[in-house]
Amino acid sequence: MKLATDAINAAIVAAHARGGGEVVLPAGRHLSFSIRLLSGVTLRLEEGCVLEAADPARHGGAYDPAEPNPHDLWQDFGHSHWHNSLIWGEDVEDVAIIGPGRIDGAGLTREGPGSRWRKQAGEFPLSMAGLSAEAMAELSPRVEAMAGLGNKAIALKRVKRARIEGLTISRGGHFAVLATGCEDLILRDLVVDTNRDGLDIDACRDVLVAGCRVNTPNDDAIVLKSSLALGEPIATENVIIEHCEVSGFDLGTMLDGTFGRTQQVSPDQDRVTGRIKLGTESNGGFKDITIRDCRFVRSRGLALEVVDGGTMENVVCERLHLREVTTAPIFLRVGDRRRGPEGTPLGAMRNIVLRDIDAFDVLPDYAATLAGLPASPIQDVTLSNIRLSYRGGGAAEWSERRPGDLPDAYPEPSMFGPSPVCGLWARHVDGLRIDNLTIETATPDPRPERLFENVREVAA
Repeated sequence: MKLATDAINAAIVAAHARGGGEVVLPAGRHLSFSIRLLSGVTLRLEEGCVLEAADPARHGGAYDPAEPNPHDLWQDFGHSHWHNSLIWGEDVEDVAIIGPGRIDGAGLTREGPGSRWRKQAGEFPLSMAGLSAEAMAELSPRVEAMAGLGNKAIALKRVKRARIEGLTISRGGHFAVLATGCEDLILRDLVVDTNRDGLDIDACRDVLVAGCRVNTPNDDAIVLKSSLALGEPIATENVIIEHCEVSGFDLGTMLDGTFGRTQQVSPDQDRVTGRIKLGTESNGGFKDITIRDCRFVRSRGLALEVVDGGTMENVVCERLHLREVTTAPIFLRVGDRRRGPEGTPLGAMRNIVLRDIDAFDVLPDYAATLAGLPASPIQDVTLSNIRLSYRGGGAAEWSERRPGDLPDAYPEPSMFGPSPVCGLWARHVDGLRIDNLTIETATPDPRPERLFENVREVAA
């Protein structure tokens, strides 16, 4: 198949020179390396169009080099570079990538080096502690190994007024979509079935994610972050995620409709992922976030995490429905990893509202968990109309467990081991309001339903 890279980029340049317009990829298969967006241009993939990411090992070319980033110390390689992507745009305005065609990331890699942070505490989940050096090297290769490779389907950096709508993305590499430092961003009606992260929104403001179906058994499906990739702490704020479905079915089986359940664990050696998460990178904080009317199927539960400084505040999660939950259905965590420059403060979490949430068929190991720290308790959390239905059958001896706070560990429910309760476990929470919480188990579980440690409750 002939490469279409030069023709597509030439068409984008011509449309931009005319003051903007559409570049249309018709039905058929189009093989390409890096496509560079310019202001005012819409890239439209027609019905029956497949834009295939070329493979440097097979197709006689390379992706644009990963551009230098003097701020790449505090986050991994994938978060620190944008040009090494199938489609990328930087410092552009009024752009769009729209369907109904498909992006096939067949030639992309899902791997990339970890951060260069010297401390390395909390760099990887505790569940990976038993992996061999060879396995870790495969998951986190050296920077030199990334030369010429593409590891993102779509990457946007400091883009204003962007739309990505109506596309299907398969095998999207490290990120199907990475948006960093963007304003007025719309991700709508996307179907994503991919081998690592789905939609990553980092240090962005005024964002709508609506009507998306994202299947990611190996990593997070829809995730908000606030890293230091742009050299300063920038909050992710004013974000709405609504009417989306996230899942962890076998790779490709959401697209083909078979919804496979063969894969049991992710590369981090914990159970399949596929969730909505805020964090792990939190340097700039999160403000005014709404997650509503979403479904989680065969995935980890909702996770809100602050471990690298920053403040998470004014978050509302409502009308969420979870089925086949592979870890804790709800996980709130303030940690003390502090991956950032000297002087990075301890993070904070406050004003969190979780309401009208039901979770069914939850594995028994990990209860819903709210875990702050003595020096930074989670503040003002409301749980209203919550129903948690677990499989039950936990071990009686788990009820005696009292793990430490593990302040600098990577945040995952499994970090603490099996929970000492079967329902809700809270520690270091200042202002917990509970209104209509139902906890049930399908089979008997000898553990108590609740355990509160250093928690100040507030009357509902």
